[in-house]
Amino acid sequence: MSNKAIINTDKAPAAIGPYSQAIKAGNTVYLSGQIPLDPATMALVEGDIEAQTRQVFNNLKAVCEEAAGTLQDVVKLNLYLVDLDNFAIVNRVMEEFFATPFPARAAVGVRALPKGSQVEAEAVMVIGD
Repeated sequence: MSNKAIINTDKAPAAIGPYSQAIKAGNTVYLSGQIPLDPATMALVEGDIEAQTRQVFNNLKAVCEEAAGTLQDVVKLNLYLVDLDNFAIVNRVMEEFFATPFPARAAVGVRALPKGSQVEAEAVMVIGD
């Protein structure tokens, strides 16, 4: 019997491809990449990189909560940015959502992201003992 569970919430955007919002395996939760889609409309949020980043973290937060965790349980965060000049802005917004100890992290410059997004984030969360 598998100890794998699908995590899904209406408070985050539905998958736009053949993937789950998150998969829980034991006490580890693997969160799929989130782009700044409004979960109600599935449209990219209006605004600049700051608004997009805030929506990305709100989406991740909703998936964490559905899996009985919080952003503070995230141990690894991967960020994908179309423009690495936005790195400082993304860092500033991240500090609104995460507190020390911050998760391990990578920030990768990419050519493009789905739906014209400027930022995407995926995470690994460990809950419980």
